[in-house]
Amino acid sequence: MSTENLPQSPEQPPRKPRVAVVFGGRSSEHGISVVTAGAVLAAIDRTRYDVLPIGITQDGRWALTADEPERMAITERRTPNVEELAESTEGGVVLPVDPASREVVYSEPGSVPKALGEVDVVFPVLHGPYGEDGTLQGLLELSGVPYVGSGVLASAVGQDKEYMKRVFTSFGLKVGPYVVIRPREWEQDRSAARRKIVDFAGDHGWPLFVKPARAGSSIGITKVDDLAGLDEAIAEAQRHDPKILVEAALRGREIECGVLEFEDGPGPPCPPRSRRPRRTPTTTSRPSTSTPRPASSRPRSRRRRRPRCSGSRSPRSTRPPARGWCGRTSSSPRTASS
Repeated sequence: MSTENLPQSPEQPPRKPRVAVVFGGRSSEHGISVVTAGAVLAAIDRTRYDVLPIGITQDGRWALTADEPERMAITERRTPNVEELAESTEGGVVLPVDPASREVVYSEPGSVPKALGEVDVVFPVLHGPYGEDGTLQGLLELSGVPYVGSGVLASAVGQDKEYMKRVFTSFGLKVGPYVVIRPREWEQDRSAARRKIVDFAGDHGWPLFVKPARAGSSIGITKVDDLAGLDEAIAEAQRHDPKILVEAALRGREIECGVLEFEDGPGPPCPPRSRRPRRTPTTTSRPSTSTPRPASSRPRSRRRRRPRCSGSRSPRSTRPPARGWCGRTSSSPRTASS
């Protein structure tokens, strides 16, 4: 029997990688995480990726949320929350616990669980404890699901400012003076804890900065100019973390440096930035009456050095500009095992 006249089934388009964007969380930075997720959802190229937004409510429920970045912005000085974006007040999203499966399941009380399909990579944009401190990363390690960002140890150390400083100093890096007040110190003898801070101020001077040891860089931080404002600053920091950090003021510049790493090592240098073409000066036919200076006395034009990515080994990338971070096109996201 000839098959030439039989209808041919259309070829299925290749499946796009599926990204689960996880945001919200139980920390005091819940709203900032939702705002960050809105920026991520708005920036993801939907022609190349399928997106599954998953929000964690402030009481810890994993909810399926609307994919509407415009609802995740700060309005009238009020940050959004996952409860407003959740599709249900009772349903929950369950990640796989079997490393052999990456299928996400959504369930509601009294209903049959619904499979939401497999997830290829998780993009966590949680801020603060219960998400940025290695806890979510450990869960994803157990599940065998690849994820974006630092691993368990780097996340935990980076979230705790005390141990971050200890790691830095162990490698010979200089850090500013600081003192730590642990929860047990404050509970057992508050007067002794205050004296510890006052003695620190006597050595390094006022003002001091009192902050939660395991929270973000803009939450619960108070600049203290004298002893009168110390107790209020401690109370504000302890609203976010019972362990507090007190730092001496430093005069200088704050420089942020982003570090990108792939499975096969650091990425290539960034392609050079495009520059606007120089405007050609207009000339007239009127002859010049000025006497030209000798070449030795002419000022030399200074050429600006072309910027490049920090950490690059070659002075300039020979690869053509491509999509992706720093021209990277063929590398996969960082996995849980890296």
